[in-house]
Amino acid sequence: MAGAGLLTLPPLPALAAPVILVPNLTGLYPVEVARVVAPGTTQEVAQAVRDWPGKIAVGGGRYSMGGQVAIRGGLHLDMRGMNRLLRLDPQARVARVQAGMRWRELQDALDPLGLAVHTMQSYANFTVGGAVSVNAHGRYVGNGPVVNSVRALQLVLADGSVVEATRAHNAELFRAAAGGYGAIGVITEVELDLAQNTRIERSVDAVALDDYAAWFQRLAERGDCVFHNADLLPPLFDAPVAVSWRRTGKALTEPARLVPRGQSYGLEQNAVFAMTELPRGDLLRSKLIHPLLLARPAVKWRNHEASRDVAELEPRTRRMSTYVLQEYFVPVRHFTAYARAMAAVIRKHDAQVLNVSVRHSPADHTALLPWAKEEVFSCVVYYKQRTHLDARRKTGDWTREMIETALAFGGRYYLPYQLHATRSQFERAYPEVGSLRQLKRSVDPQQRFSNELWASYL
Repeated sequence: MAGAGLLTLPPLPALAAPVILVPNLTGLYPVEVARVVAPGTTQEVAQAVRDWPGKIAVGGGRYSMGGQVAIRGGLHLDMRGMNRLLRLDPQARVARVQAGMRWRELQDALDPLGLAVHTMQSYANFTVGGAVSVNAHGRYVGNGPVVNSVRALQLVLADGSVVEATRAHNAELFRAAAGGYGAIGVITEVELDLAQNTRIERSVDAVALDDYAAWFQRLAERGDCVFHNADLLPPLFDAPVAVSWRRTGKALTEPARLVPRGQSYGLEQNAVFAMTELPRGDLLRSKLIHPLLLARPAVKWRNHEASRDVAELEPRTRRMSTYVLQEYFVPVRHFTAYARAMAAVIRKHDAQVLNVSVRHSPADHTALLPWAKEEVFSCVVYYKQRTHLDARRKTGDWTREMIETALAFGGRYYLPYQLHATRSQFERAYPEVGSLRQLKRSVDPQQRFSNELWASYL
């Protein structure tokens, strides 16, 4: 009787596959994927590529902000477990690492030898492979993008084959992988030039906007400046505060060789909250916080300044609002006019921009999709936005106007951020994309490597 009763019950519903979300730092635009694999070796990456029948995307620290590390319904390769130092030659100043190694992990190995990373982002949390994939840059004077310090890349292609790429061998793959956001293969190993660790001293100068380009040229010609950026502060964004770090032999004011891990940044978090939520909080930064931070003398090791933790920018919560970046690269000759036009767009939309950090780069003659076709100033826009749908739409509106403004001055926008650009804006910013499409048809004819960025634009 019991058995007969069971037979009359309705059938059980099919068990749904578990939802796997690949998020990014902002909390916006997580991507639902079918599977996540965390390889430990190049061979495991190659096997995962051969075994998976569908789309594949690659991720490291997940600091890109618009789904660049995942593709809906696809395989996500989580590279963070591939973090070994493979070879280090202190005399030649060369290191070879797995692509999932974070810059800070490399710094831990280099600092005792008096060595430093040649070029990286301003914060040390990013993975080396991720930095190459977005062709990142930092505040370094004269170095340009990270590809300029890359000697060789190991790549896994769409058929699971493993190739070595340099400027002389498989050069097309080398150029496409740097700043290619995983379009043509998986970066599994990176060979890098290194630099000498040196003492550096901070100087702070107030410079008129009209004079900044010429002022920076004189600074660069001195040849002793390692890091530099200029802060443009709200509400007018028209008075650069230039912060430079020059080599020095002076006594240290900061004895630590690297920024200690796991520090609390509550004070910084409270300051950011005050600047964005309190009445006239924008003036709090320009009139009080910024002068206090920069007034103290500072002499430290290059490695200390390069080992900053992105946690100092992290808010206490991202549930109601989040902190995001945009970046624009504009020819030096147009910088002054562009800066004024950019500030006008920010004010027009009442965007909550905390600051615009100005850096410099020479022309990039290597990457297939260069963001610096000529000598440029980059403008890194750090802003706060609400997370609800209407706020995302409004952010998209002013972002597209910001992109259009950069394009009008012969500039380009950076691709690791929210995917608000129109297809036309992308094509105008990166007209070299036709060469990337042609190469991809050759090495990935089934379009296996993708992500939300390339699904939108490639």
